[in-house]
Amino acid sequence: MGPVTETGLDESPREGTRARIERAALDLFTRRGFEGVTIDEVAEVAGISRRTYFRYFATKADAVWGDFAAHVARLAWLLRDTGDRQPVLAAICAAYVEVNDYSSADLPLLRQRMQLILTEPALLAHSQVRYADVDRVVAEYVAMRTGTEPGELLPRLVATSTRAAATTAFEAWLTYPEFSLDKALRTAFDELATGFRSLDVQAPSA
Repeated sequence: MGPVTETGLDESPREGTRARIERAALDLFTRRGFEGVTIDEVAEVAGISRRTYFRYFATKADAVWGDFAAHVARLAWLLRDTGDRQPVLAAICAAYVEVNDYSSADLPLLRQRMQLILTEPALLAHSQVRYADVDRVVAEYVAMRTGTEPGELLPRLVATSTRAAATTAFEAWLTYPEFSLDKALRTAFDELATGFRSLDVQAPSA
């Protein structure tokens, strides 16, 4: 068995080094800003060499995003596993909620990560490349379910709309700590699925 992480899960020495680099990077970026920290400084705080840093991350931004490819792969797997058992939008929303089901121990690090991703200008620009992978996975699922091509309007519209709902849920969670991430995600997707029904409830009568 490998060393135990802060979340109580076993991890290999390689995974432990990756986590240590991520924690060092997030702490430094949070305190001093993304642009105000160098890769050499992250490596020094993490107790590794610059060369070791590049074994795990190709850029400074990658340390903020962590293993995002695994996140996208899990979303794709959840959608494939769902098949056609649920309506399309319900299946996508359920997959988003499950892939973002973090333990309470992981939430402080996630909050640091998302605060940086959603507020740092350099990371906001970088996020478009990352989100394109999410959109591709969702569009492919919608295309499979509807007999269309992923590049057609409907699959692309569903992909970008659901991803925007998830991003907005994260923003609400960061702004209002008492609003749990799970509740924020479910509320956002519920509004999307019902055509923003809360607008009708809250609209003043004539």
